[in-house]
Amino acid sequence: MRLTIEFTFDKGGIEFPIHYNYYIQSFLYAHISPRLGRFLHDRGYTLGKRKFKMFTFSRLNGRHKINKGRIRFYPPVYLTISSPLDRFVSELGSTLLRKDDLELVKNKIYVESIRVHPEPDITDEIKIRMLSPAVVYSTLFTKDGRKKTYYYSPDENEFVELVDKNLRKKYEAFYGKKPVARKLQVETLVKPREHIITYRGTVIRGYMGKLRLNGNKKLLKLAYDSGIGSKNSQGFGMFEVI
Repeated sequence: MRLTIEFTFDKGGIEFPIHYNYYIQSFLYAHISPRLGRFLHDRGYTLGKRKFKMFTFSRLNGRHKINKGRIRFYPPVYLTISSPLDRFVSELGSTLLRKDDLELVKNKIYVESIRVHPEPDITDEIKIRMLSPAVVYSTLFTKDGRKKTYYYSPDENEFVELVDKNLRKKYEAFYGKKPVARKLQVETLVKPREHIITYRGTVIRGYMGKLRLNGNKKLLKLAYDSGIGSKNSQGFGMFEVI
């Protein structure tokens, strides 16, 4: 299930740090029920040592200016949220419609509208546009034993392999059974654009762009709902079907 929230605010716009993913994530957690929030934050859907929150969100969309590490948005501003867990999306939408004292990074905001997206026609092959950077990485070790994180671009073979493995684990964690599906194929349609984001002091590299995904349509639907790659609940990996 997916919805887009249209925010407005007082004249002059709202301003907050340019690396705002954590603030959006906190805003979403604050506007679902405490019980669901604790479940997703503390546990989520598990498979071995892996925990999946099973939601994702887009970058903020709207007219804006960037200056000295700060970003100022001017109304209206749009945020899209997606999850295979309908309860998450419905609770969020209902809460935001009821409340008239909403704040985002100490800025007073108002919900102008909420649009529920119709389900897209997802077949075994779809073309997609990233709405937030896709993050795919491995933790490696240097010769002296130190950990090093390497982030893959969509045009690297490891990107495809890791996205496929990640998606299969999400499916098993959420549905309780392993998917029977052929291996995912990914083709870049335009040169990926690297984005560097800081999330609570950690530097994360992700990629925006257009891709062609070919694989099992059930896995592709889960990717649409929950995001591709890693760190989805931190605002990464959301896409739209084009």
